[in-house]
Amino acid sequence: MRAKRCARTWPAVLLLLSVSVLSTVAWAVAPARPGPAAVPVPGPEAPVPALARNWPVGAHPMVVRGWEPPATPYGPGHRGVDLAAAAGDPVRAVAAGRVIFAGRVAGRGVVSVGLTGTGDPPLRTTYEPVRASVQDGDEVAAGEVLGVLEPPSADHCAASCLHWGLLRGETYLNPLSLLPPWLLHGGPSRLLPVDQVPVPRV
Repeated sequence: MRAKRCARTWPAVLLLLSVSVLSTVAWAVAPARPGPAAVPVPGPEAPVPALARNWPVGAHPMVVRGWEPPATPYGPGHRGVDLAAAAGDPVRAVAAGRVIFAGRVAGRGVVSVGLTGTGDPPLRTTYEPVRASVQDGDEVAAGEVLGVLEPPSADHCAASCLHWGLLRGETYLNPLSLLPPWLLHGGPSRLLPVDQVPVPRV
């Protein structure tokens, strides 16, 4: 009697085992469903786009002191570049963005602009010492005047200069890297007149 009952039970057990094994194999070989695409967030090491359309002062100012990144976050160095300019000269945004800060820090006028389309956190340019003509939240275009250069302070440039900085988050970067080569080296290429130039023989 027991043998007959076992004979009737074995097919059911085998069927259940087959379904279980096939389900496990199908799950293992099924392709994973793609999740939502990750949005890349540029880190401090991300390359700086050469998106500047003008120098912040003058047409091609002399760099009085270059960028000297510190070896440690609080170590000595020069976290920006100093550009020769006269007190009262207009200071302009190098690229489009939004004014993040316009006010005074340690007695000096400072303007900071977050650059449009440069990630999260965005690249941020700083200009000092500047008597601002813009306010926090203002949208500015490349070349728009942010204010005028203030007289030099005793603790920075010996002569009048603009300190121009660039950051992403809390990391300082070289602001000159914002300048495309044609602007960094003196302006776009120009075609010269060909008067009195002999025509080449072919």
